Amino acid sequence: MRARIAAVAARLMAEDGVDNFALAKRKAARQLGAGDTESLPANEEVEAELRAYQSLYQGDEQRDRVRALREAALGAMRLLAAFRPYLSGPVLKGTAGRYADVDLQLFTDELKAVELFLLNRNVPYDVSEVRHYCGEEARVVPVLRVDWDDVPVNLAIYAAKDERAALKASPGGRAIERAGIAAVLALMDADD
Repeated sequence: MRARIAAVAARLMAEDGVDNFALAKRKAARQLGAGDTESLPANEEVEAELRAYQSLYQGDEQRDRVRALREAALGAMRLLAAFRPYLSGPVLKGTAGRYADVDLQLFTDELKAVELFLLNRNVPYDVSEVRHYCGEEARVVPVLRVDWDDVPVNLAIYAAKDERAALKASPGGRAIERAGIAAVLALMDADD
């Protein structure tokens, strides 16, 4: 049942734009009539199924999508270089679905400086928050959502001191992978 849930969750993520592993697993379990949610697959299992699904059913489309999203991310990262940007999420991992956003982490002690930077360039944005963890400490992280050349980009604003810390989406989870400008360029070169 775990394998079936992982496969259905992967399809939901690839085809329907579900970008949250927990939500995809719960939906998949409901679709399959699985009542025992304690035996849900790990995120790594779903991610492996997602990669397999995208490779089988979305080959060239997937590669082109990831390439375009990484190019958009790189453009935004270069513009926002003063705020020490890092790419994270599905675009970095190469598993971005059809409706994926670009996730960037910025490290600065001045949220207002980022907002002024965007306002001075006439870049509209929406503000929201997410909860992340730095070690075991919960942090509310402001997120500015912008439209970068018709690509939605989420700018998560962390404190400057957090740049050297392991940031996690949950207290017991793995550290969120991230890559700076040089690493993103290396990924794009490797894709070529």
